[in-house]
Amino acid sequence: MSTHKEVKRITTHILQKMKNDGEKISMLTAYDYSMARIFDDAGMDILLVGDSAANVMAGYETTLPITLDHMIYHAASVVRGIKRSFVVVDLPFGTYQGNSKEALASTVRIMKETSAHGIKIEGGEEIIESVKRIISAGVPVMGHLGLTPQSINKFGTYSVRATEEAEAQKLLKDALLLQEAGCFALVLEKIPAMLAKQVAESLQIPVIGIGAGKYVDGQVLVMHDMLGINKDFKPRFLRRYLNLYDEIYKASQQYIHDVKAKDFPNDNEQY
Repeated sequence: MSTHKEVKRITTHILQKMKNDGEKISMLTAYDYSMARIFDDAGMDILLVGDSAANVMAGYETTLPITLDHMIYHAASVVRGIKRSFVVVDLPFGTYQGNSKEALASTVRIMKETSAHGIKIEGGEEIIESVKRIISAGVPVMGHLGLTPQSINKFGTYSVRATEEAEAQKLLKDALLLQEAGCFALVLEKIPAMLAKQVAESLQIPVIGIGAGKYVDGQVLVMHDMLGINKDFKPRFLRRYLNLYDEIYKASQQYIHDVKAKDFPNDNEQY
């Protein structure tokens, strides 16, 4: 159990202290008020309003179609459900690439319209000006390196990244650049565990992994995967803590049966 369970509100300062103290950081995606409230009550340190909403909430094949308006809707819903968790929102594809002024304008909309606590942005050296401009406006920024889903059409695959020396060295360089630019934390997705260890030990800021092994400062999963709502996604790094797909399926079938059998509602379930 987190030693920060009773903290009134998780902040970047507390997250940094957790790294310094060797306490692992718990992070999970959330997209709506009800789930955010449960995760917050449970003591989750960070809630990520991920652009993965495009996949798990809207059914798109990639994260690319989701818009800034969609992200704001989900983020505002999550923020209304929390009291202590630190809420980070993904900048969606097309709202920051190649234009630092647009990146800041997108961020300002998110912060003003959702009351979230920070944003997450994919990429390294190529988006560093956007990172600096956003941070200069006083907004906490979380970086994201390794497998970056918004670049899926460039990579052509969701396989493990940075297995070759050249890409590994670029990732290390980008991680340091993001820290120097002022990022408060960094997500590493689907890279070799020993490379992630090297990054976490090289950086002063917290490094949170998803498919990046056990040597980083914290872990993040997509809630639908962790809860077993999604049965089709079965990567090596995923641990399912529930099998909600089957539970909801069985409950739905029982409800259908009871309605058709005229068993629901019964005498005690009506006015």
